[in-house]
Amino acid sequence: MEKKRIDDYEPGPVPPPAPLDRFGFVKPELNNSPDGLAKGRSANEYEREERRIRKWRKMIGVGGSDWKHYVKRKPHVVKRRIRKGIPDCLRGLVWQLISGSRDLLLMNPGVYEQLVIYETSASELDIIRDISRTFPSHVFFQQRHGPGQRSLYNVLKAYSVFDRDVGYVQGMGFLAALLLLYMSEEDAFWLLVALLKGAVHAPMEGLYQVGLPLVQQYLFQFDQLVREYLPKLGEHFTQEMINPSMYASQWFITVFSYSFPFHLALRIWDVFLYEGVKIVFKVGLALLKYCHDDMINLPFEKLIHALRNFPEDAMDPNTLLPMAYSIKIVKHKTPLLNSPLNQLAKNLHGHNQEVSKRLEGLNQEYEKKNGKQVQLANFHEKQKQS
Repeated sequence: MEKKRIDDYEPGPVPPPAPLDRFGFVKPELNNSPDGLAKGRSANEYEREERRIRKWRKMIGVGGSDWKHYVKRKPHVVKRRIRKGIPDCLRGLVWQLISGSRDLLLMNPGVYEQLVIYETSASELDIIRDISRTFPSHVFFQQRHGPGQRSLYNVLKAYSVFDRDVGYVQGMGFLAALLLLYMSEEDAFWLLVALLKGAVHAPMEGLYQVGLPLVQQYLFQFDQLVREYLPKLGEHFTQEMINPSMYASQWFITVFSYSFPFHLALRIWDVFLYEGVKIVFKVGLALLKYCHDDMINLPFEKLIHALRNFPEDAMDPNTLLPMAYSIKIVKHKTPLLNSPLNQLAKNLHGHNQEVSKRLEGLNQEYEKKNGKQVQLANFHEKQKQS
């Protein structure tokens, strides 16, 4: 039986119009949450936001031209502003700048297109099965086999080909979908590469490899941190036989994008891309600290429910994140070493050579079948130079 690709499917019907929040998610019928998504802005708030955007535009320059210079001159200003939240209209560009993905894109022109067009992946059916479960309430991904789902399929399929050791794991869909809401397919792909391969911070690929080795490491470290920073709650967890694998795995696998309010997830991602995975530990500890008194006497069943359903007031980024920033984690307790971009480029060189050979073979087949010549010269020349 021939394996179907997403291009073989006709788009489904367009979902009927529904009220949307400012991020594009369908509003629940009863929405009393404090996130302010449905609230209008006062004139003062609007002017304050405009001033903030102007500051950011001046800081990053046209197309990000001034970014690296500004970061070197005023790193503390950059850190403070990122922690306050990146303006939504600039979020996609800034994410690419702080993650190192823009440099990877420039070093590998044409690679994404070749991976999407010419390669096949053993994970294609798994990806098609899962994409409808990824942000199903967002207008961009609602239409079955529509533009949003096709873009998500392309990014995930391209990565599964680019890194066959990792391939595709379900949680990756939420990372890619979040990125696609703020950038193009190609930009989202290279940011995914930057995250999993470690362009700036510790590589994330261990979160998705067989056996989830990095998930196990992070959960063990988080358990130790709970015992150190919240000893009474840690002891209660031990008595009730609660461990982080029962509630925190998705925090690390999707960086809070799976089940947390979107406005909170975005603020966490701003800091995550700039400061690394430590913010995931800190936010997790801050959540437990915020709910400490409510959880300390709960029995097992109610405790599990509480750990998977935090109250709305705990999800307010203006309350939760300052609490997270105040938590100081000693490096030796979470040995999360960075991987410089130039080292990543060297690591990717050998990997891209393998991809290049596969693409060359496919290109020759294409030429035979169609009588057309598809040039890969730029891609191969780049491999020689890197």
